[in-house]
Amino acid sequence: MKILLTAVNSKYIHSNLAVRYLRAYTKDLNFQGDIKEFSINDRIEKILEGIMEEKPDVVVFSCYIWNMEYINKLAELIKLVNSKIEILYGGPEVSYEAKEFLENHLGEYVIVGEGEKTFREFVEYKLNKKHLKEIKGLYYKTNMGVQFNGERAQMDMNELIFPYTYEDNIENKIVYYEASRGCPFKCKYCLSSVMHGVRFLDLERVKKELKFFMDKELKLVKFVDRTFNCNREFTKEIWRFLSEQDTNTKFHFEIAADLLKEDEIEILNKAPKNRFQLEIGVQTTNPDVLKNINRKITFENLRNKVLKIASANNVLQHLDLIAGLPGEDLNSFKKSFNDVHSLQPEEIQLGFLKLLKGSSMRDEAEKWGIIYAPYAPYEILRNKDISYDELLMLKKVEEIVDKYYNSCKFKNSIKFFLDKFENPFDFYYNLAMYFEKKGAFKRSLGNVEYYKMLVDFNKDKLNGNDANLLKEIVKFDYLCFNKKKWLPDFLFRDLDKKEEKELKNKAKEIQNIFKKIHIEKFEIDILAYVKDEEVKFNKSYLVFNEEVFGYDSFIKL
Repeated sequence: MKILLTAVNSKYIHSNLAVRYLRAYTKDLNFQGDIKEFSINDRIEKILEGIMEEKPDVVVFSCYIWNMEYINKLAELIKLVNSKIEILYGGPEVSYEAKEFLENHLGEYVIVGEGEKTFREFVEYKLNKKHLKEIKGLYYKTNMGVQFNGERAQMDMNELIFPYTYEDNIENKIVYYEASRGCPFKCKYCLSSVMHGVRFLDLERVKKELKFFMDKELKLVKFVDRTFNCNREFTKEIWRFLSEQDTNTKFHFEIAADLLKEDEIEILNKAPKNRFQLEIGVQTTNPDVLKNINRKITFENLRNKVLKIASANNVLQHLDLIAGLPGEDLNSFKKSFNDVHSLQPEEIQLGFLKLLKGSSMRDEAEKWGIIYAPYAPYEILRNKDISYDELLMLKKVEEIVDKYYNSCKFKNSIKFFLDKFENPFDFYYNLAMYFEKKGAFKRSLGNVEYYKMLVDFNKDKLNGNDANLLKEIVKFDYLCFNKKKWLPDFLFRDLDKKEEKELKNKAKEIQNIFKKIHIEKFEIDILAYVKDEEVKFNKSYLVFNEEVFGYDSFIKL
């Protein structure tokens, strides 16, 4: 018997934790259980081919809001090719309303909730060691309709089998890990709010498993714990342990910043630079809206914690906002955005409310006048406080923020513009509207065009004020992150061969540091602007390392 554990991930670089848990929990059973991972960016025909060439008896799908429509199509195609292949679904997208799902979709089985024990018993059933009626947590089709044997109790976390092996090809993937399940909070839009309590793995086991990732020299490990820092002693011990390791592996945590105490912040601030990434759910800074979604935090408390972490400049902070929350109109969301932007986190994520199956927010949709898409990912279309057109506009702002702010490649160009608008949101909004006017959202822009759009935007919106200054700033940002042998024609290079030769002789010592160098002349003291936003029209020269990109890829000559 062959069971194919199938993951359709949102990106190629992602890995799927769920199917690995299922494989690990059944590795001692006498069956062939293989994993195949795909991406929603793959052609569906190629995924079908990849599944069918394995000749499975059962295909297991790991289902989420971002792959459900894709999986429904795959299930249809599988049954058209070979109707004898059985399909088993699991994951958050089918764990609620599972009976209705199975009644209206192709396939034979749905696992609800935690799947490890249920899947093991399902395999035992296929091996004729267990009866179908004995399996808790499993919906299944019979001649009498869809049957269910009742909920399964939550498992002890330490019963889980570590899901990764040295044979796994995960070195170039983002790898997911969990040290706990559950969440102490009851945010109305989140599925974790329906789980009872928080369960943790044994601390020493966690350390051992994290050492495995470091030994494999993984680039990034993302904890999927909903609120990693809800247990202070556990959190401190893990952060201390990771801080002491000699590794280049980065670790990403979702935390509630308002819960942090001084000793936890001290550990973060003393950790090696870039060892930790923190994802912090702000969602909104409006206290009334926070009450509407059952979040008991204040922005002032969160603000203080974020700034204390930022003071050491060694932890990347990713702050989330959600548009479309009940009670938040456009003006309130703008304020939330400006509040978060004032903290200058490394990333600002503009998300949009999704009414997930099983969440209490879905039950309150009528109360708040929320209209949402009837299919995954169930994203809000409008509510009584914010219109469809306003949400559409915010999606365009989101694209601009993601490209210009979150890429961290336009920091100095952004600084130039922020001074010219009343608040940060106005800048990103006006730039988004300029993109819309030029039809730039409807076509794929080349890398150089994003820099040119800033110069053109300045000319269109601000009458070209300080155009030469902006070009020098854009030139600096461009050279830090792109090849330096040529400049786009809208930027200016004033360095003849004779002057360049003299400068290279002057830069001989630097050539001992950088193997390949590029010297650039600026009409302003560019570093004075970068460091202090001070504009001095004094010529300056920078020596760039041609083999390195970033804001640390140069030395002043």
